[in-house]
Amino acid sequence: MRAGRLTNRIQIERNAVLVDDYGHARETWLPLLTCKAEIKDATTTEFLTGPGEMDNRKAVFLIRYPLAVEITTADRLVMDGRHYNIVGLAEIGRRRGLELRVIAA
Repeated sequence: MRAGRLTNRIQIERNAVLVDDYGHARETWLPLLTCKAEIKDATTTEFLTGPGEMDNRKAVFLIRYPLAVEITTADRLVMDGRHYNIVGLAEIGRRRGLELRVIAA
């Protein structure tokens, strides 16, 4: 993973329930991790499916492996104000990087 390709700033958020002083609970998204990422190009099979079948809401992000936190599919990714649900995770190498497969929320 080359550092020069990590050009997009992303934030990973986790859903949490906060309780205020009056005992009212509300759900909110709290920032878990902010880092740089690379948006991976579409694979050959995605190009061969044809323009009618392509879904531009899907994306793949590559980040360095986060040692301090554990990212799950219950978390979400935010880039440039757009929210993406994480649908798949794949470790690159031996804790060298993490591939996040996402779909727009």
